[in-house]
Formats: sequence, C-alpha cells, structure tokens
Amino acid sequence: MPQPPHIPATSATVQETAPPTFPAKLPSLTGMRFIAALLVFAFHVTFPQTGFYGGGTGDVLGTWAAKAGFYGVCFFFVLSGFVLTWSARADDTAPRVWRRRLVKIFPNHVVTLVLAGLLMLAVSQPIPVWRALANLFLVQTWAPDMATVNSMNTVSWSLACEMFFYLCFPLLLRMLNAVPVHRLWTAAGIVAVLALTLPLVGQYLISDQPKLPFIGDGSLSFQQVWSVYFFPPARALEFVLGMIVARIVQTGRWPRLGLAPSVLIAAAGYVVASNVPYLFSIAGAAALWLVPLVASGAVADLRGYRSCFRGRTLVRLGELSFAFYMVHALVVEYGHRLIGRSEVWSLLPGTGLSLAAFVLSLVLAHALFTWVENPLARRFSTPRRRSAEPPPAAPAPPTRPVTAGPGTLEPSE
Repeated sequence: MPQPPHIPATSATVQETAPPTFPAKLPSLTGMRFIAALLVFAFHVTFPQTGFYGGGTGDVLGTWAAKAGFYGVCFFFVLSGFVLTWSARADDTAPRVWRRRLVKIFPNHVVTLVLAGLLMLAVSQPIPVWRALANLFLVQTWAPDMATVNSMNTVSWSLACEMFFYLCFPLLLRMLNAVPVHRLWTAAGIVAVLALTLPLVGQYLISDQPKLPFIGDGSLSFQQVWSVYFFPPARALEFVLGMIVARIVQTGRWPRLGLAPSVLIAAAGYVVASNVPYLFSIAGAAALWLVPLVASGAVADLRGYRSCFRGRTLVRLGELSFAFYMVHALVVEYGHRLIGRSEVWSLLPGTGLSLAAFVLSLVLAHALFTWVENPLARRFSTPRRRSAEPPPAAPAPPTRPVTAGPGTLEPSE
C-alpha cells in the first residue's frame, strides 16, 4: 500500500485537499490484542492469590509474570485510543460513538456479571447490592476501596475506565483535531511526561497507610495504587496517547521504525517494568514502551509490510480476545475454588491446570462472541430505519433516452 500522505498544517490544504482515507481494519493490531489478553491470563494463573503454582516454581513464575497483567492492560488502553481515533468518521455524532461502544462492551459485561453472581452464590459468597450495582453501571473504579474495585467479575474494573474514555472521546477528538500537525509530537511528549509524573504524585502526595503486604514490596497503600492504576482520569493518559499516535501515523509523521525493533522495545520495556519501583511499572509509565508496537503494527498493515501478527489464526483469536478477557478470571478463580482453594501445585500439574483453564476460557469466549457479542453488536451498533419511513423508491426506467443537460432533474442519493 502507498505511504500515508503527509498533510501540511495549513488552512489552504484543509480547504483544497480531500481528507485521506485509511483502511478500516488493522489486522496486526487485532492479532496483538490476543497476545495482550494472554499476558493478563498468565498473570492470573501465576498470581499467588489466584494461581495454580506453589513452592519454588510458583515463586519463579510469579516473579516472571508479576507485571504481565499490568502490561497487557496498558496495551489495551493505548490501543483503544488509537483504534477509536483511526476509525473516527467525519459525520459522527457523540451519541453514535457512545452507542457503538456500549453495544460492543455491555452485552459481554452483563453476561459475565450475571455469571459471576451465580458463581458467588454457588460458593456462598455474599454479594453486596451496592457493589453489584456499581459493577453493573461500571463506576466501581471511582471508589478508592479495594473490595469495591475487585468485586464481582474482577476484570470489569478496566471497562469502568473504558467507559470514562468513551464518554470523553468526542470532546478529546475535537481537541486533538485542533492541534496543528507539526505539534502532534509535542502533544505526545506532554502526555508522556504526565504519565511519568503520576507515579511520583501517588508515591509522595498520597498516604501510604494502611500498607498492603501483598502489593509491591509492602510499602504501599491501596489508595496509592488506586490513584495510578484504577482511577479512570489517570488511565486516560494512555488512551489519549493512543489517540495522538494514531494522528501521527495518519499524517505520515511516524518514523521508519520496523515491527521487529518495536517488538524488541516492548520486550525491553517489560524487563524495565519488572525492575523499577512498583508505581512506575503498572500503568502510564509502562505504557510508553508499547506505543511503538501499536504504531508499527498499524504502519505494517497500511503499507503492506510483513507482519507476524496478521496470520489468520492469531487474528481470529484477537477477535475473541475481549470475550476471553471477560471470562478467564472467573474460570481461573472459581476453577481453583472447585478443586481446592488453598491448593497449589508443582510445575507439571500446575501447567496442566493452567492449560485446562485456558482451553475452557477459549471455549467460553467463542460461545460468548458467537452468541452474544457479535450478533448484538451487528444488530444494535446503528439505529434501525424507522418502520414508518418508507424505503427510497427506485427510479422508474425512462421510456425514452434522457440527456443530462441544463434543467435536467437527476435523482439524488
């Protein structure tokens, strides 16, 4: 494919040049989505409170995957801003954007919320009504309370952040479109600095009491973690960064950085995230390492470059990734309860149980996507034509040749 056009930031260009068009789908980014979901899954099956591994094996795997879930969620937030900006339509209205996003996430959310409630009842786990309602309406992350944020289907906290992003997106996009093209990198730098500053705010300006021994090195409070990781406006920095990078790619100002170097940067970033202070490793600061991967994946699809993420199987798994993300934590947590809540296993049996949880999660994800997510998104993403409004009639065939000339009436679309 040809290189995306460079758009000079001049009023003459805006008036005289038609806006460039870009492919609606970026299959490499779809394939990457499943890799990110797999990172979150790896975190949950190795995390001491939910995972299957114990002893020395558990310590090694838990250390290796300790930041995997955080890294995967960072990718999702950057990708969300990138994709929404990439696919934005010139004639969109805020209600149309909100409608499409609601029908994309709410069906899976409601089904897995009900499933979580049934599983909680099955194990005699209490369900506080107000926490269930907070989950239903995706506002649980606005409360700096660990039990509320992690209630019901625990992974749905990220949807609460996404809902905030979606509500802000029409305004954010208008603001972004007002930024001159030559200032886009400056805007990206400002957001990056804010992302690096936020952990310092959480570390030094928010109380570290009471401390939670199982978070980081035991020196942090939940409020400090919440301010960086769960608080929707804090996570919006990653979403906005994704938006800005989408515009940089669209305007042809992304540097010639191949997909392979971007993968190496993301891998190096994970190593760094595993060895820096906790608050720098779980959110915006860690997301900076993933930006080149998202941008390079889009460029590879745009220009037809080779991409290992564009294979048919991986893209199909990427299509299932949201459903997989929504069901896997329930499978891991309640599967572990079923076979023994306090049990942990060595490498081989632990891996066997992890693979079983993966397969079951994938099967449930396929069912959720096929019977809930995909059909409802197709049915409700756009409003139906009013039944009282007749469809446009086809023009009657002329009985004699019609010449288009002055005064000729031509049918409008």
